[in-house]
Amino acid sequence: MTLLHIRAFHLDIDSHKNTVWHALAPRTRILCVLLMVFAIVLTPNGRWWTWGFYGIAVISLLFLTRITLPVLLKRIAVELSFVSVVLLGTLFRDGGEVIWAWGFLRITTTGLTVLGSVTLKALLSLMMLNLLTLTTSVPALLNGLLELRIPPLLVATIASMYRYLGVLIGEFNAMRRAAACRNLMTNRYWQRLVIGNTIGSLFIRTYDRGERIHHAMLSRGYRGAFPVEKIPLAGRRDIVALALTLIVMLAGQSVDLFRK
Repeated sequence: MTLLHIRAFHLDIDSHKNTVWHALAPRTRILCVLLMVFAIVLTPNGRWWTWGFYGIAVISLLFLTRITLPVLLKRIAVELSFVSVVLLGTLFRDGGEVIWAWGFLRITTTGLTVLGSVTLKALLSLMMLNLLTLTTSVPALLNGLLELRIPPLLVATIASMYRYLGVLIGEFNAMRRAAACRNLMTNRYWQRLVIGNTIGSLFIRTYDRGERIHHAMLSRGYRGAFPVEKIPLAGRRDIVALALTLIVMLAGQSVDLFRK
C-alpha cells in the first residue's frame, strides 16, 4: 500500500528538468551510475573514508540534478525496509571481540563492521539507482539499454512489465474504491476478507485487461519496440562525465591508502 502513495511506479518524475545531468545521453547516465555502483559495492568492508568520499560525490550529484528529495527519501525508505531483513543477518557474525551476547546470539566487532559496511553500500547504491530512474524517462532509459547492446527481447520484457504494473495498480485501485463504496472496509475482518478475494480476482481481471491492451498495441503497429522520444545525443560532455566518474572512483579508492 505504501508504494501506491509515493508514486513508486511513476519513475521519471524529474526527467523534464534542465540540468547538466539531464543533458547527457541516456546511455552515458546508465554507464556513470553503473560504474559508481560497482565501485561502491566492490569496496572492501571497513573502508569508511572511501564511502564518505563517495557519499559526498553522490549528495553533490543529487543537488546538481535538483531531484525531488521527499520522493527519493520515501523510495529509499521503502526499499531499505526490504533490504533490512538481509542486513540484520550480517550483525550476528563470528569474529572479533564479543560486544553483547544472549544465548547463541552474539554481536561482535566483525558483525558491526560488516553491518555498517553493507548498509552503506546498499544506501549509496540505492541513491544512485533511484537518481537514474527519477531523472531519466522510461523510453529514454530503454533506448539507452538498447544502445548498450542489451538484448532487445529483454528490454521489451522490461518495458511490458513496467506497463503491466500500471495496469495492475489501476485495477487494484478500482476494486478498492468499489469495496469502500459498499462499506466493506469498515473493520479489520472485512478488510482481510476483501483483500483476500481481491487478490484472486485481480489476476483474472488484469490478465484479461493485459490481453486487450496487447491486441490494441498490435493493431497500432507495435512490433516489439516502443516508440522513442527525442533524446540527447552523445558528445563531448558525455566523455567528460565518464572521465569525471572514473576520477571519482579512483580517488575514492585512494583515500584510505593515503591515510595509511
